[in-house]
Amino acid sequence: MKSRVEHGQAMKDRFTAALESQTSRAPSSLFLGLAFGSMAVAAGLKVSGKHDWALFVGQWAAPFLIMGAYNKMVKQHGSDATSHLRAAE
Repeated sequence: MKSRVEHGQAMKDRFTAALESQTSRAPSSLFLGLAFGSMAVAAGLKVSGKHDWALFVGQWAAPFLIMGAYNKMVKQHGSDATSHLRAAE
């Protein structure tokens, strides 16, 4: 059974394309910095005794890293496979 999406088969909506065009402008190090920053803030909150806030802020690191990985993939592989064809029309 073949379940792989071939080049040009998948199309995305305008919202996703607009979002990716904006986020691809951000440097990948921004997301890494946000992740480390959230960990540092969480450590500071933990030391100051605000344990609930420390857990809340500390959980931001993983989504920032995931967004950074997605941002990197969009930059390397492009967005939609057919977006350049629609732009030429």
